Amino acid sequence: MWWIIVLIVLVVIIGAMVALYIVGNKMQKKQLAQKEEMLAQAQPANMLIIDKKYMPLKDAKLPKVVYEQTPKKYQKAKVPVVKAKVGPQIVTMLCDDAIFDDLPTKGEVKAMVSGIYIVSVKSVRKQKNAPVVEEENGKKKKKKMTFREKMRKQQAQYQQQLKADIENKKTKEQLKAEKEKAKRERERAKKITD
Repeated sequence: MWWIIVLIVLVVIIGAMVALYIVGNKMQKKQLAQKEEMLAQAQPANMLIIDKKYMPLKDAKLPKVVYEQTPKKYQKAKVPVVKAKVGPQIVTMLCDDAIFDDLPTKGEVKAMVSGIYIVSVKSVRKQKNAPVVEEENGKKKKKKMTFREKMRKQQAQYQQQLKADIENKKTKEQLKAEKEKAKRERERAKKITD
C-alpha cells in the first residue's frame, strides 16, 4: 500500500521536473532572441556617468510608459539605474546587471545603447574601483563580498556566456553560408566546364 503512494509521489516529481525543463528551455530561447534583437538595434554613445545605484523601478524617474509596460511583479524589484550625461542632456537609463560594476561613477564611457538600456561598455576613461583593502595589524586584507555582490558576479559570468553563445551562433550561421556559397561556386564551375 505504501509503495503506491511512493510511486504516485515519484511520478508527480518527475512530471514537475519535465515541465520545469521544458518551460526553462522556452524562456532561455526567448531571452536569447530578445538579447539578439537588442544587440542588433544598439548604437554607440559617449556618456559621462554621474551616478549609479540599484533602486525600485517606480523610484527611478524613468518615463511613465516604461513603468506602465512593466509587469506588476517587476515594478517593485530593484533594477540597476544609471544617471548619465549624453550630449547636453542628463538621462536616466537602465543598465545590464553584468556591466553595472564596470561603469565608473564620474567617469566617461563609450557604450552601446539600445533605447534607454545600456547593453555593453566598449571603453572606460576612468579606472574601475579597486576592492577596498583594510589593514589589520599591518597585514592587508580584502573586503569580503556580500551575498548580493556574489550573485551579481555570477550573473555577469552568465551574461558573458550568453554573449559568447550569441556570437557562436552567428559564426556557425556564417560558416554554413560560406559552405553553401562555395558549393554553389563549384556547381557553377562544373556547369561552365561542361
